[in-house]
Amino acid sequence: MTHINVLDPGASPLDYYGYELRRHREAAGLTQRQLGEIVNYTGSLIGQIETARKLPTPAFSERVDAALGTGGLLSRLTELVLRSQLPAWFQQTAELEARAVEICAFHTHLVHGLLQTAAYARAVLGVLDQSNLDDRTTVRLARQRIFQKEEPPVSWLIVSEAALYQQIGGSQTMREQLAHLLSFEHNPLINVQVLPFSVGAHAGLQGSFNLYRFPSDPTIVYTEGYGSGHPTANPDTVKNCSLRYDHLQAAALSLRDSAELIRRVMEERYGEQRDSDGGPVA
Repeated sequence: MTHINVLDPGASPLDYYGYELRRHREAAGLTQRQLGEIVNYTGSLIGQIETARKLPTPAFSERVDAALGTGGLLSRLTELVLRSQLPAWFQQTAELEARAVEICAFHTHLVHGLLQTAAYARAVLGVLDQSNLDDRTTVRLARQRIFQKEEPPVSWLIVSEAALYQQIGGSQTMREQLAHLLSFEHNPLINVQVLPFSVGAHAGLQGSFNLYRFPSDPTIVYTEGYGSGHPTANPDTVKNCSLRYDHLQAAALSLRDSAELIRRVMEERYGEQRDSDGGPVA
């Protein structure tokens, strides 16, 4: 366990965050418990974050920034902290994701991480590994803050119809996840299309992939396997995957028809079942 008196602010972004939190709290003349009462968190949690044993969330940082008058310092550090907690093989891609002006993605079997709800992400991350699940879920969801930027990326996200039927986390989790996808129905910057079963053989049979486009840098193609990620700017690979994506987009349902299919699956497959008396079935 890290001891507060030997915390090295240069050891990691998380250690630096804890150091700055402690420094500003003490400068304000507050104990951990007093600060916790102000921001509606426990003093124990304040202590865990100060000693780099617990990850700060964006909401926590915003409250503490307001309470301590730090000018948004901790909120700015939070993005760095959370990105540093991503798997090492994905950190470079997360930086690409954060810089891209356009993201095109195709997923064969699950909803893209940028559009996952907390419950869905938790269920995905919890397969075979329940350790630090709260923190790992927070880290994944933090990637979605790119949509809150002053100039967020234009995103085209194609998902296979199979992902709508693959029940991850239970019916309630799936209802919430599909409702979340529908919440982007009228957002011109976040476009969700479904590749239907009726298409048959298609240009994405080799697997999921992402395309990241930038104002001046080359386009990057990203694919991943078990515990590894593979970004590349190879012109032939980019050309091939761009062509595949164009064909997938042409084969996918329109934005309106995609939303109708998502809504139908949500209601018919994951809708609340009721008994003869009108009450929900357990």
